[in-house]
Amino acid sequence: MDKELLLRVEQQIGYHFINPGLLREALIHSSSADSRLASNERLEFLGDAILGMIICRSLFDRFPDYLEGDLTKIKSMVVSRRVCAQLARRLGLQTFIQVGKGTDNSRAMNGSIAAGTLEAVIAAIALDGGLEAAQEFVLRQFDPYLSGADANGHHDNFKSMLQQHCQRFFNSTPTYEMLDEKGPDHNKCFEVAAVVRRRHFPSAWGVTKKEAEQKAALQALLTLGVLDDSGALPDEAAGS
Repeated sequence: MDKELLLRVEQQIGYHFINPGLLREALIHSSSADSRLASNERLEFLGDAILGMIICRSLFDRFPDYLEGDLTKIKSMVVSRRVCAQLARRLGLQTFIQVGKGTDNSRAMNGSIAAGTLEAVIAAIALDGGLEAAQEFVLRQFDPYLSGADANGHHDNFKSMLQQHCQRFFNSTPTYEMLDEKGPDHNKCFEVAAVVRRRHFPSAWGVTKKEAEQKAALQALLTLGVLDDSGALPDEAAGS
């Protein structure tokens, strides 16, 4: 990978390497390397541990009243392979990953390979600039998930999650459009849709406007892939 491409990656991730060779190694998948030792697998191993440590410390500080089981549940959601792959795609890392013939069109490119590359990049940053630099990078990327994390499944926090997500990735704030209302005054129900940059997401009904907006926010989060169908942060994609 030439210097110009490495500079583009640095711009994408918001970190400048003292030793660009570490970044180059982080982007070499085993399918394109002469040997597995020449690939990013060792960096991926280290990055996985560093990511876990940083997220665990952040959760420890954010939720002082949560027990170990609650913290473990949130951590498993936040650092899942699917979340890592999603963040890697948003950073455009899959554009720069060096893979072997045939691999570039595989499902894994947007799944396990993307996720592993993000972990390798985290390790490369830690080796290049220290744990503080890695922590800054990780918290910047994972903040929407950490801010919205709740061991009880986010229950009444869908609007907050959607707002944080849209501000982080779309530089926009969602609005809520009233589409319909039915029933007598003492027993009304309301249909509401979330709108982001003129994009209307699937609507939802609620017995109050607040409930309808929460449900509409959930529909938007599901459509955007931020949450899965259970209302939890997505776990590892099948087959990734």
